[in-house]
Amino acid sequence: MKDTDIRRYAELMKELGLTGLEMTEGDSRVRLERSVPAPAGETVYAVPETAPAVRSAAENKDYISVKSPIVGVFYAAPAEKAESYVKAGDAVNKGQILCIIEAMKLMNEIVAEDDGVISEVCVTNGQVVEYGTELFRIKR
Repeated sequence: MKDTDIRRYAELMKELGLTGLEMTEGDSRVRLERSVPAPAGETVYAVPETAPAVRSAAENKDYISVKSPIVGVFYAAPAEKAESYVKAGDAVNKGQILCIIEAMKLMNEIVAEDDGVISEVCVTNGQVVEYGTELFRIKR
């Protein structure tokens, strides 16, 4: 990926107010992240990155958390009036499509990494999701 392309994507992120963007071109993969300064008069507290991981590992023993690998729009179905790929209570197999995340007019299929049963759909259809947003909980 060319330096000029990366700069163009960085400007697009700033223009749209995005905090993260991931692109894949051929064998190259680039992830851009930026921090947004807090509004004047607002206190910002730093949280160590290891704290959420430790806490979530203790809470996740009975389910698998499927998180968004990219920033985009969550779609539960392949078309507007189509039935959702999965819903709470559905059994899923490894490799089965769970949803679509639209990023920059590209439709990215999110698939199950393990077998299980959907215990919760954590986002709503059409919702904008960030990198790492929990999409589903799959009971093992």
